[in-house]
Amino acid sequence: MVSWKIIAGGYDLFVATYLFTVTGRSSTLRLLSTSPTGHNTSWITQHPTNKHILYAVNEMAPLDTVSTLGADPAHVVALPNGKVVVMNYSTGDGRIIKTTHGGAKFNGSGPLIKFQVPPGTLSHPHQTVQYGDALLIPDLGADTIWRLQEEQDSDKVVFKEPIPQPKGSGPRHISIVGDRLFTLHELSSTLSVQPIPALNATSSAITRVSVAPEDAPAGAKWSAAEILIPPPTKRFPKSYIYVSNRNLGLSDPRGDTIAIFEHVNKGKADEGLVLVNQVHTGLERVRGMEFGPVGTGGDEYLVASGVTGKGGVAVLKRVDGGRNLKVVARNLEIPTRTTFVWL
Repeated sequence: MVSWKIIAGGYDLFVATYLFTVTGRSSTLRLLSTSPTGHNTSWITQHPTNKHILYAVNEMAPLDTVSTLGADPAHVVALPNGKVVVMNYSTGDGRIIKTTHGGAKFNGSGPLIKFQVPPGTLSHPHQTVQYGDALLIPDLGADTIWRLQEEQDSDKVVFKEPIPQPKGSGPRHISIVGDRLFTLHELSSTLSVQPIPALNATSSAITRVSVAPEDAPAGAKWSAAEILIPPPTKRFPKSYIYVSNRNLGLSDPRGDTIAIFEHVNKGKADEGLVLVNQVHTGLERVRGMEFGPVGTGGDEYLVASGVTGKGGVAVLKRVDGGRNLKVVARNLEIPTRTTFVWL
């Protein structure tokens, strides 16, 4: 028998703690407790080294709290240098915040980052991913991925050449493998791959495919949400790309899907993305999802939930070498969740 605790946030006044247990061929997902927080804990993340510390947006955190200086923060990430980066969706800005006491306290300082966009364009930054000494920030309002660098011994950030994306695509979340940038576009429900442009280079070739299922009911309206690319392991030697689809229109009785893609790269003239599977989840508007920890066997499992409906929280198992997923446990006590951390 093996088990993991899973912390889940959502648009509510609490975070929930689940216990996922695997015994032989059976699995269970049990709600252990709920812990009161502030409003709408829509995204949570762990400290990179102290796994007992969680950072959250839109809540009064148990250890400390600090203003994001903006509206509707949609994403937070803790960097290895001890700083926390949060992106404010509605005000088109973000903040890099220093921490003290091993990451348990905010020191209250840190610059507010404003994204300069053309008149008539609304900036909606949605994530931060560190790549070398740069921070890459997809902006689904400006159809670009900002590239920032922090100045040494200073709170200032310097904007480097952005990575433009197709107009109207709405880049929401990204993942990086080697020198390849994988971008999930919310507004066009597409997945793209491109070489990461060097500094002083403005663009690179983009290969883009649809992530929406083709057998959806009439009236479905797709809006892609999350992208995960777990690293290869002995059990799963080949990496696949997992993206969540949100149906904002007429719902499908089978639930929204998680699409699985393979990245094929045989050279400059033969690089692409191939759809492997569309897995129905029984969840509505799947947004947040997260694989379990590598090294404990947890990476065999994926936890997910929807923002609406009554599908609860589902745990899916990777099968066929990661080419497919099957639901192995579900808990319906809390109908919706948006973000997860495995402990």
